Amino acid sequence: MTPPPTLSHDEIARRIPHQGDMCLLDAVSAWDDTRIQCLATSHRAPSNPLRAQGRLGAACGVEYAAQAMAVHGALVGESLAGGGDAGAAPRAGYLASIRSVSLHVDRLDTLAAPLLISAERITGDSNTVLYSFSLTAGDTALISGRAVVVLDASALALPAGTPARPMFPGEHP
Repeated sequence: MTPPPTLSHDEIARRIPHQGDMCLLDAVSAWDDTRIQCLATSHRAPSNPLRAQGRLGAACGVEYAAQAMAVHGALVGESLAGGGDAGAAPRAGYLASIRSVSLHVDRLDTLAAPLLISAERITGDSNTVLYSFSLTAGDTALISGRAVVVLDASALALPAGTPARPMFPGEHP
């Protein structure tokens, strides 16, 4: 059984670790093996946990994109498993880097229109995935960039004896 073509907020929350107000996405409007489109109105909510001093800066759009990528990964995983158990815990994913981020607005909380979050898997393997992403509100471009997601970071463990961070001259483990 293939996962549904659209998802509600509750169906998204069952697939990603973000819960309560931190689950920012309202719906998945479309997805396939390489792309996902999500909608959100939480940028207008005074209870949005990403707000600082009553404002939601445009850079917070990266979290919206990261959640869209997490849902996409869960849906693709379910699809590959033949529909699998949507209630199963998703694979742990970590946003490892973001690149070429362009912020086209200062804030998200002042926008009346819903956010359209789009992400496209550019390349990847079983441990890392490269996505491009964008957020728009109506015809207004808000943010765009690329992100690397590392899945199951424990699988990428350093060889024994390798320091967790680079050693500085004169420093001893």
